Amino acid sequence: MKRVLIVAGTVVVALAACVGLITVLTSRDSSQVNEAAGPGTLEPDHGSGRVNTGPATPASPADRPPTSGKHREAHVLKDQTELSDDQILDALQSGNVIITYEEAKPPAALVALQRDVQGGPFDPFLSGAGQAVILARRPGAGTQALAWRRRLIASGPDDPKLRDFADAWLGQAPGYDTG
Repeated sequence: MKRVLIVAGTVVVALAACVGLITVLTSRDSSQVNEAAGPGTLEPDHGSGRVNTGPATPASPADRPPTSGKHREAHVLKDQTELSDDQILDALQSGNVIITYEEAKPPAALVALQRDVQGGPFDPFLSGAGQAVILARRPGAGTQALAWRRRLIASGPDDPKLRDFADAWLGQAPGYDTG
């Protein structure tokens, strides 16, 4: 009986030591497992709530379209046009990817990329489902790819990193609150 108590006590002490060691080691772990790795730069989190009242989201600088933030619900029904910050944020939060360009019409390389990645031209139903590559005219921004909390500043419309970005982030909607 005494031997069983000694073995049981040893097992309990060993388990407590293991749990303590695991707790210490995980508290020092600075990795961000929840932050998915992929192409582009992870941007700061400016919130994620959709609001139904109040003023429109203030315009961001031309060269820095937003990648997160509270915003009014504003669906993108047409691409190849300038989008408000509310439209950009609403589209990104749904899981869409936006690619900016400066010219009056999108470069052929971007149109081809859009058709290749999503299987055709812009479709508002795909956009509503978070499955669209949206081409957005944004004077001053150059060619950028945007996803929720992600930005890729491309070397131009032919940059192969744009395809990698769209493939990685299309459909990757974040969890969010509605308030």
